[in-house]
Amino acid sequence: MDIKEIQNLIKFVAKSGATEVKLEMDDFKITIKTTETGNTETTYIQQVPVASGMPQANVAPAAPAPAPATTAEVQADETSKFITVKSPIIGTFYRKPAPDKDAFVEVGKTIKTGDVVCVIEAMKLFNEIESEISGKIVKVLVDDASPVEFDQPLFLVDPS
Repeated sequence: MDIKEIQNLIKFVAKSGATEVKLEMDDFKITIKTTETGNTETTYIQQVPVASGMPQANVAPAAPAPAPATTAEVQADETSKFITVKSPIIGTFYRKPAPDKDAFVEVGKTIKTGDVVCVIEAMKLFNEIESEISGKIVKVLVDDASPVEFDQPLFLVDPS
């Protein structure tokens, strides 16, 4: 999980009205607590596997360096003609129905409305995410087995 995903998670929790959210993955834990006034207090605990007998250290992630504005403008122009397929739920994103199977979609594959593009696991349930549009997959925006949040972009699709 990178810093951008953590920042998006913090924003989502602040907007949702939840007072505390805990996310535990294999190699780290994150706890986000909010106060009654809506201010967000965050505690990041990143646990890294270490050899036995060595103490574990709590590490707070560093803030990312700002990207040049011109790069963002160029990327916005390039992607403006594409439609974004977004996550309808919070969970873990999977590109394949099973580890030994092929991915649902690849870059360059043409999809139609109703085609399954990925699976998102939420609370031990695997939810098939179907495309609401037809077109060609241009880019996969999320890594396999990554946590995703509600309304997070997953794919770019060229509808033409």
